[in-house]
Amino acid sequence: MAEAHSAVAFSFAVSHEGVHINVNHDALWAVWESGVRSWKKKIGHVKNNFINGVYPASPASWLLTASMVLGLFLANVDPSLGLVKVFQSNIPGVRSLYEPQNTYVSCLIFSTLVWLAGIFFLRTSLKLLLTYKGWMFEPRGKTSLQTKIWAVGVRLLEGRKPLLYSFQGSLPNLPVPTLDGTMSRYLKSVKPLMGEEDYRRMEKLVEEFKSGLGVRLQRYLILKSWWATNYVSDWWEDYVYLRGRSPIMVNSNFYGIDAVMSRPTHVQVARAANIIHSLLQFRRMIDRESLSPIMLNKTVPLCSWQYERMFNTTRVPGIETDTLVHCKDSKHFIVIHRGRYFKVYIHHKGDIFKPCEIEIMLQRILDDPTEPMEGERHLAALTAADRIRWAKTRSKFFSKGINKNSLAAIEKAAFVVALDDEPQEYDRNDPSKMDSFGRAMLHGKGCDRWFDKSFTLVVCSNGSIGFNAEHSWADAPIMGHAWETAMHDEFIQGYTEDGHTTGQPLMSPPNPIKLQWEIPQECQEVIEESLERARDLLNDVDLHILTHDAYGKGFMKKCRTSPDAYIQMALQLAYYRDAGKFSLTYEASMTRLYREGRTETVRSCTEQSCAFVRAMEDKTKTNQERIQLLHQAAEIHQDGYRTAMTGKGIDRHLFCLYVVSKYLEVESPFLKEVLSEPWRLSTSQTPHQQTDKLDLSSHPELISAGGGFGPVADDGYGVSYIIAGEDIIFFHISSKKSCSTTVSVTPKHQEQGLYT
Repeated sequence: MAEAHSAVAFSFAVSHEGVHINVNHDALWAVWESGVRSWKKKIGHVKNNFINGVYPASPASWLLTASMVLGLFLANVDPSLGLVKVFQSNIPGVRSLYEPQNTYVSCLIFSTLVWLAGIFFLRTSLKLLLTYKGWMFEPRGKTSLQTKIWAVGVRLLEGRKPLLYSFQGSLPNLPVPTLDGTMSRYLKSVKPLMGEEDYRRMEKLVEEFKSGLGVRLQRYLILKSWWATNYVSDWWEDYVYLRGRSPIMVNSNFYGIDAVMSRPTHVQVARAANIIHSLLQFRRMIDRESLSPIMLNKTVPLCSWQYERMFNTTRVPGIETDTLVHCKDSKHFIVIHRGRYFKVYIHHKGDIFKPCEIEIMLQRILDDPTEPMEGERHLAALTAADRIRWAKTRSKFFSKGINKNSLAAIEKAAFVVALDDEPQEYDRNDPSKMDSFGRAMLHGKGCDRWFDKSFTLVVCSNGSIGFNAEHSWADAPIMGHAWETAMHDEFIQGYTEDGHTTGQPLMSPPNPIKLQWEIPQECQEVIEESLERARDLLNDVDLHILTHDAYGKGFMKKCRTSPDAYIQMALQLAYYRDAGKFSLTYEASMTRLYREGRTETVRSCTEQSCAFVRAMEDKTKTNQERIQLLHQAAEIHQDGYRTAMTGKGIDRHLFCLYVVSKYLEVESPFLKEVLSEPWRLSTSQTPHQQTDKLDLSSHPELISAGGGFGPVADDGYGVSYIIAGEDIIFFHISSKKSCSTTVSVTPKHQEQGLYT
């Protein structure tokens, strides 16, 4: 309990000799530093909010406006057309001033009004310009005059050096698609998947819906779109993620892995220290808003809202629904090692600990010989099991005393770090090692990741790294941005020849604090039951990571085909050969061109993709015919992707209509059937090069191998892929072993060490 004693700022004792006061100067200094840091952050947030509020104008432009107005007025030119004199005569407090003070004050008031009007005009104009999406649908290399004029206008209005959230007020709201448009696109998407009789039945359901109940539901959605910033995102977060009662491990959380072609060090704590330091620097950039917003084509800003909850965030379980709890700041992170939990501080005298100092603290954890307390070793299994069980256990056993304090330390941490005892690596001659790597990141042992945390950084015993991320707070590209930036910063920090962090510690960092628990036998039984269920779930996962290096996006571009569309067509062909039929296919696209946008669905299985697949299986077709059908299918797919990105997708609109119907307590046979359709092929591309700091052409070995997720349907596949370079693609393929109709890799190719 030494840490508890040292945390007391002062103590006193009363004796016959009087009152004796003992002051702990270090503790008082820590309190002072904490207060100063807190006020600095508050002042910084106020400053940034003001700058963002007037963007694309700048605070300095007010001074320029005031100087011009006052200069003109002193030169006997009244730019206010008499308003300054009206202010002098009618504004209380101004008219009581003597000349020339009342003139100066009135000019400043008029200047401020002109400045605010100018800001409103600039922001409104930029918002209107950003509603234009015609540029996305133009052929590559052929830009219309209209788009050229639009691009010039946007660049003129965007200002210089925007902060992370500078464009939030200028981004347009996500529009509600027309009911007719969504119904038409839906019918077109299911036509290749239905027989004639089923399709005619679906046409009838659609017609009844759009001429009846759909009109009523649509009105409510339009009303919400006028009132809310985004008519989808809050319901999507609530009903798709937070109200789910099944385990989030495998079913919801996703993972990412290392740049497997290169490992800068084999020293576990050194690698962990550099990555932790890089992530903390990324957090500081978010707090200070010095992180540049992502711009498509260096012109169109993407919404930055999701970055707010990357750190200091935990998903707290509830009986009916979970809650995302975000702390404005956190002064520590948590380390899990051999079933023990340690609290590690981040700052000293206002500065983040250097990597070499973090390494010292982590090494102390590895050297700590203490064993986990009773019930502690498998504690995290509670976050891996079903949510109701965890919510009840949390309320009963972790709502008071030591357990409450220790749980609060985990939930208020910046993030969690898991120091694993096992190595993970990439071996070209043994693909199963990559499978093991992916499984370690997706679920681990079911009790060594805190699945509720926004993310858990995993550092393996040989220095390989990865992460497991909770999904409700944001989508994969946000976590991918942090991951890419952290690995870049780690590359800059470097390592010594013996694999340790560079630099010399300026002080002896504080010892990590081992969290204490008092877990009764009843709670231990619940933990073990949760672990058993978690093991059942993770043992059912069939996960394989395929390294495709025969060719990459370089070849696809030579074929004049979008790499993403090319891969989607390959997946359609692979699924057809595997299942002997076509399936409803989900590809995630983003809607961050709009404020608080998250994702939309691209339905990759189209009539054109089916025609291409059939041609590939038809021996009478020539290669020229197949290539032509591939180009047609790829173009239709790209058009569907653009449509989804520009707010005219099918599935989020239908989802929101369904939510409204539930609020109104009305049943729709059409919506009920549509929302129950299984996604047997769920796909997603992992983006990279979201930061321009890392030149991957010069350092291709530093590209991450991407990440993946569990299967969405019990009888389906989850496929994530990253187009890592000109000649390499990583595929992460998941399915369930309990399903007799799916297998992520065939036994034949597994024996040969090859993947299809």
